[in-house]
Amino acid sequence: MAGLTGQHWLTPDWDPRLTIAQLSLPYLTAHGLRAAVIDVDRTLLPGRDVTLPEPVREWLVDAGRRMQLHLFSNNPSHGRIAAVADQLGVSFTSGAGKPRRGALRAVVRDLAVPPHAIAMIGDRLFTDVLCGNRMGLYTVLVRPVKDDGKACRHDRVQRFERALARWMGAPSA
Repeated sequence: MAGLTGQHWLTPDWDPRLTIAQLSLPYLTAHGLRAAVIDVDRTLLPGRDVTLPEPVREWLVDAGRRMQLHLFSNNPSHGRIAAVADQLGVSFTSGAGKPRRGALRAVVRDLAVPPHAIAMIGDRLFTDVLCGNRMGLYTVLVRPVKDDGKACRHDRVQRFERALARWMGAPSA
């Protein structure tokens, strides 16, 4: 489980090497997850878009039927993150300051679900995974998406983060 002795802070609990739209919701709920805190930029949509790719939107709608959802972004644009959250009718945090835990503590408190029953889903090891692991959430590392919802094939940032995490001792990053 995340944050326990023996697990590296930069090691996600689940690294399926898929986009969020390809994640198995039955897998998540079978692990007792009742809520998901989800990164926005490059996890749900690329660039500066506000319209969710259809496969991502469909996954989020289905996920919202099974668990509580909260969008959690370091992006300081309140209006942009609100526009994404409004498409789904979910709560959100902009300017979250990941990997710092302050904003995430407030979200966990508001969700009223134990940390081990909350998934932190994102595309970055040094923000999403690190922040989630520090709070004891179930961390899921996904591939960044393109505007059609498919995986970005040449993501240099995630490749760099994986290499750096391995260098720092994270197994199978």
